[in-house]
Amino acid sequence: METNSQSTLPPGFRFHPTDEELIVYYLRNQTMSKPCPVSIIPEVDIYKFDPWQLPEKTEFGENEWYFFSPRERKYPNGVRPNRAAVSGYWKATGTDKAIHSGSSNVGVKKALVFYKGRPPKGIKTDWIMHEYRLHDSRKASTKRNGSMRLDEWVLCRIYKKRGATKLLDEKESFIDEILNDETTVVVNEPERRNEEEMMMMTSPTKLPRTCSLAHLLEMDYMGPISHILTDNFTQFDQLHHHPDSESSWLGDLQFSQDEILNHHRQAMFKF
Repeated sequence: METNSQSTLPPGFRFHPTDEELIVYYLRNQTMSKPCPVSIIPEVDIYKFDPWQLPEKTEFGENEWYFFSPRERKYPNGVRPNRAAVSGYWKATGTDKAIHSGSSNVGVKKALVFYKGRPPKGIKTDWIMHEYRLHDSRKASTKRNGSMRLDEWVLCRIYKKRGATKLLDEKESFIDEILNDETTVVVNEPERRNEEEMMMMTSPTKLPRTCSLAHLLEMDYMGPISHILTDNFTQFDQLHHHPDSESSWLGDLQFSQDEILNHHRQAMFKF
């Protein structure tokens, strides 16, 4: 069946049929020697080529390619198909999926992956095939004793899966665009400090009702804490070194929230 995609495809045409449409309107017509709605699927024995050679065997397709292909028996009296190709083989993956049209089972869809080399040490590739066959093709194939031809036709959709490497390259390219964007605003250190001081004056950080001196020393974001300690807690050293003091009470010293905030504001305005 000849294909003439250039004369039958209108501008903007995209061939994206469903599984049911592939079986009912294309594969069934092909096996019955009836014309398909659009003659864009060529007849190619896909097992005589490697998958990366197949796109050039059709005039139509960008990311996926469709073919009508025969299948040969692996053994003279068997029903298993021969999956060997030029430099590798196709290996089935998952379970077969039944294709329905209304309430009728009209076909079967099988997923396969291409491996380079010979089994069982083949190397898995990103090439994927969806093989469609009619529901009753197995029954017809058993009647062909003595012939290596397994069934009339199967319909194959072949594509290459997008690898993780390509996705990573796209992510890195996107990050580079952001980093090199001329509209990116970089705030220098003096401006950042001024903004932080203004935020401290206008929106002071909320503190708990009481806090220990040890906790206060850890609050770097409170600004010039040394002024607070110098102005308000000079008695601490006197009491701490008093001969009558039995032990240090650093952990027991408590301050109210209002006292800390008031002293903090006074210290900031002394500069």
